[in-house]
Amino acid sequence: MRAVKVLLANQPLAARQFLEAIFRQQSDVQLVGTVLDPIELLIEVEHTEADVVVITLPDSGDIPGICSHLLHQYPQLLILALSADCQRACTYQQVIATEPLAVASEENILLAIRRVPFAE
Repeated sequence: MRAVKVLLANQPLAARQFLEAIFRQQSDVQLVGTVLDPIELLIEVEHTEADVVVITLPDSGDIPGICSHLLHQYPQLLILALSADCQRACTYQQVIATEPLAVASEENILLAIRRVPFAE
């Protein structure tokens, strides 16, 4: 089994040291690098072939802006956003979901397409 390649990005020193200690103890996790600059992050994800990127979760809890760029460019990527104090975390990934329709009736087709979320 191949190790999961993890790239750390924009992590405060204490959080970076905490994560490095965790990852060093895991035989199936390989820390492939650490970057501080968002532009460098975009380059290093490709260069290291990272499976997971760990970024800092904003205090607001909002989705970090870099997520949309990363997931657009690397749809297979898992992003773990971790708060600076290592107390909160969220994962982000692009997922294709399949939900078969019981019957391809007019009603079910219309119900399916009406589930499209609209930005408000």
